[in-house]
Amino acid sequence: MRPLFHPTTDQITVEGILHALSDPVRAAIFAEIAGASCPMTCSAFLTIKDRDIPKSTLSQHFKALRDAGLIHSERSGVEMRNTSRCADVDKRFPGLLPAVLAAHARQRVMPKRR
Repeated sequence: MRPLFHPTTDQITVEGILHALSDPVRAAIFAEIAGASCPMTCSAFLTIKDRDIPKSTLSQHFKALRDAGLIHSERSGVEMRNTSRCADVDKRFPGLLPAVLAAHARQRVMPKRR
């Protein structure tokens, strides 16, 4: 099995982070992982916002988050355990993720405009 790619802290870019979080499903996944106190498996996200997400699509979302340097994934048997790399990102771009996560949380509770 091919090893998973995780960028070094120096390889993480603002553009990569913003691109990865531009998708509402990926933003929701990352917000959950960032707020978790333990690793989360991919299967915990098969339903997001009352929507079923196919496993193949979910795999692509996790790859985008991993490639951006937002999460670290580790194989454990047939499962992937995912943790946030908030500390690495904060070291490179202090305050970026707290601001993005706070905006995401505010957006979730705001009524949608028509």
